Amino acid sequence: METITYSLLRLGCLLLYATVRTGKRGTSVLLEHINQPQDLKKLSIEQLEILAGETRQFLVEKLSVTGGHLSPNLGVVELTIALHYLFNSPYDKFIFDVGHQSYVHKMFTGRMAQFDTLRKYKGLCGFVKRSESEHDVWEAGHSSTSLSAAMGMAVARDLKGEHNKIVAIIGDGALTGGMAFEALNHIGHEKKNLMVILNDNEMSIAPNVGAMHNYLAKIRSDKHYMKAKEEVEYLLKKIPAIGGTLAKTMEKLKDSLKYMLVSGVIFEELGFTYLGPVDGHNLPALLETLKQAEKIEGPVMVHVLTLKGKGYLPAEADSHTWHGASPYKVESGKMLQVVGHPMYTQVFGDTLIELAKLDNRIVAVTPAMPGGSGLLKFAKEFPDRMIDVGIAEQHAATLCAGLASEGIKPVFAVYSTFLQRAYDQVVHDICRAKLNVVFAIDRAGFVGADGETHHGVFDITYLRSLPNIVVMMPKDENELRHMLKTSIDYNEGPIAVRYPRVNGLGVSMDEPLKSIPIGTWEVLRPGDSAVVLAVGPMIAIALEAAEALSKDGLQLRVVNARFIKPMDEAMLLQFSKEDLPIITMEEGAQMGGFGSGVLEFYANQSRYGMQIKILGVPDYFVEHGSVKEQRQEVGLTAERLVTEVKALMPRKRQHA
Repeated sequence: METITYSLLRLGCLLLYATVRTGKRGTSVLLEHINQPQDLKKLSIEQLEILAGETRQFLVEKLSVTGGHLSPNLGVVELTIALHYLFNSPYDKFIFDVGHQSYVHKMFTGRMAQFDTLRKYKGLCGFVKRSESEHDVWEAGHSSTSLSAAMGMAVARDLKGEHNKIVAIIGDGALTGGMAFEALNHIGHEKKNLMVILNDNEMSIAPNVGAMHNYLAKIRSDKHYMKAKEEVEYLLKKIPAIGGTLAKTMEKLKDSLKYMLVSGVIFEELGFTYLGPVDGHNLPALLETLKQAEKIEGPVMVHVLTLKGKGYLPAEADSHTWHGASPYKVESGKMLQVVGHPMYTQVFGDTLIELAKLDNRIVAVTPAMPGGSGLLKFAKEFPDRMIDVGIAEQHAATLCAGLASEGIKPVFAVYSTFLQRAYDQVVHDICRAKLNVVFAIDRAGFVGADGETHHGVFDITYLRSLPNIVVMMPKDENELRHMLKTSIDYNEGPIAVRYPRVNGLGVSMDEPLKSIPIGTWEVLRPGDSAVVLAVGPMIAIALEAAEALSKDGLQLRVVNARFIKPMDEAMLLQFSKEDLPIITMEEGAQMGGFGSGVLEFYANQSRYGMQIKILGVPDYFVEHGSVKEQRQEVGLTAERLVTEVKALMPRKRQHA
């Protein structure tokens, strides 16, 4: 009877798996009864396998409506089930690196009913978030942080005399980050009881690069290593102990086996007990390996092989596209993207190719984001002039400094939020040395559903305070092209052009490309009632407000403040002579941002009686939602600007 029952369960699991892979909808048998992690512990292994299929079906269907990180979550279904089955969250700590593979964890910790709100305004966050659940013990939107956090938690646990398990889950892509190596070194040295699960799917967002990737490939392909190691250990135990010398000799023999079978053995040399690789989709094998790991004293590395997009054919075939998916049709896998004008990212990539054809000094550099940064076509056109360093922003920045010191023109294509990780290198190795590095800063401003960990709202503040750097932002995609030309022609030090994660305005692209005089602004709409100094996407909002104000007889002068540093001081002096109220508008932090720079200028000119209002992002982290909702929340709207201009008018008339 047990054999028949098991066979039926396995058949059900296979049928459900086939349903998910083909995109056909099925029914949930077990999943609807899972509300908390302890519910998993009531299931048999066979039932857990069925649950894995139902979990994939749930993810594929829910994310078809909301969008989100589909392929990384499909890849960790069995791993997440195994963790919650064996351990006791939140007493035992699960630290997810990056966090975009945490959807299954969210499902099993009481948040399944909220998935219709995933990545929506005031809804479920797409990353681990401490305020959402006691089971979310670590927040991350950037990679390579989990091991350091896990070590900190392990030290805290031991200081408090507690005995809970600390488990860090890190991908092979995140393991290329320098911070991860620093943590591995420290963990191995201190010999803390800590488990690291290496989720090895052979890629992060883009295919992985570098020596670590190649090393892991050798381990994956060596099927005889663990068997041979176990056999040698068994034979050594059979030899009677004959003094310390022989024992030491036998230990050296065992260690030499590592070098014969696997090149590097880097994890064991760093002080970890290495287990694996194990198939991350074979639940019984995975559970057995984790049970073994739990018994080991000191740090242990469990190497788990997974497939990104597992269980949904379109995601398996193209895990890069499905890493962060927009809404799609389940059956066909067709993305339901809104057709619009090319995004700024695409315009950047196309323009860089155009410039590179004329200037062989140009080299593109990216930290594992060739697709997201619009450089895939550049890589095909100029394979020898495209450098993907992996998830290593610090290295990328100083690499650019080295290139620039030898007369090359490096273009560092990086998201604003990730450039934060290389701040010391920007300060010390680039700006201080006044090297000709071009920063192409994508995702500047709000980024929508990715939320607070990915907003690019701090780069104005942390760049404008640095000597020797030029910072600019275009009003539209055509001006972006000319700013890139300006960047390549500029040879007086580092220069940054920042642009948003939105579609362009559909303006015509004029030719030829030309350099823009450094530090010059332009008046887009005349007016004598007040002035708005707008940066980037705020210009369109300012023009909308100006049109509304004109109906009330107020003429708002709209200025494209395209150079954030240096500013157009001649124009600023002219405003003070006209005694015009000024409003600055930027999709960046108010504190230390562009508006602060305007205030600093007038303070240095001893012009303290001027009316100046700063509109920007207030001093808190803005959560996920649509860009429109985020702008509405912080008051970066035409309606808010109209209100502020009218509030300044009585003072202006009284002053007159």
